[in-house]
Amino acid sequence: MTAEASGVFPIAATPFDDAGRLDEASLDRLTDFYVESGATGLTILGIMGEAQKLDAEEARLVVRRIVARAPIPVVVGVSAPGFAAMKTLARDSMDFGAAGVMIAPTPNLRTDDQIVAYFTDAVEAIGDDIPFVLQDYPLTLSVIMTPGVIRRIVTALPSCVMLKHEDWPGLEKISTLRRWQAEGSLRPLSILCGNGGLFLDFEGERGADGAMTGYAFPDMLAELASLQKAGRRDAAHDLFDAHLPLIRYEQQQGVGLAVRKYILKRRGAIACDRQRKPGGSLSDTARQEVDYLLARLARTDPRAAL
Repeated sequence: MTAEASGVFPIAATPFDDAGRLDEASLDRLTDFYVESGATGLTILGIMGEAQKLDAEEARLVVRRIVARAPIPVVVGVSAPGFAAMKTLARDSMDFGAAGVMIAPTPNLRTDDQIVAYFTDAVEAIGDDIPFVLQDYPLTLSVIMTPGVIRRIVTALPSCVMLKHEDWPGLEKISTLRRWQAEGSLRPLSILCGNGGLFLDFEGERGADGAMTGYAFPDMLAELASLQKAGRRDAAHDLFDAHLPLIRYEQQQGVGLAVRKYILKRRGAIACDRQRKPGGSLSDTARQEVDYLLARLARTDPRAAL
């Protein structure tokens, strides 16, 4: 994984069966689904991947199986309350063949100095030979990273090669970072965006290199990135606008993952849409609403005709 990474690195769901056990067959199917959807990389054990609900051996199994199957770079989320667990998963993941790791700040960080010190300590723990993604997700993690603190981290830690940008609103942050790069005060850095793709229509125009998110149509994200790269602005916005109602519905706090897993099941990527407890589920009314949105989307995008 390098600072030149671009395209779509979907945040992978973690499939479970009806009893809440890891579904290894669906792990294979889901990996193939992402690759066939045009993903240029894959991100596993993220927040959407229910990583916090796996024990250490299950996490290792997920990494080992997906890395062995995926012909594209795999990034592993290794965030943990303590650096010992982070180090073990990071080193094991790289031994299995992962391309890099993703690290999120702990929610108790408040000042810029605390944030910089945390990532400095994290890199010291896992080793500065492991490329890492800096996850900036203030809506969930409650840690505010200004462009200035991001520049400090990138400058101090050469192994930071990518920013997972999930600030909201965050378009000006992308523009600021890219302006600093153009001026020479920030070294090259890949920027991939999350938030379910909710702002991807303009994030790419502001200089983002692609998406790192879990929207259940990663093939649409890949097509959108391709259209933007080709300079086909209207076509890119038309595609995005067609998917926006479903993207918005999927971005709801509390039920978003349930929506994503339901659609992934309907698309044949996983066998069961169950979340491991504690986890939400869709009501019958919510399923009907998702089905309605899919049917409307299918009028313009045949991928939604399930």
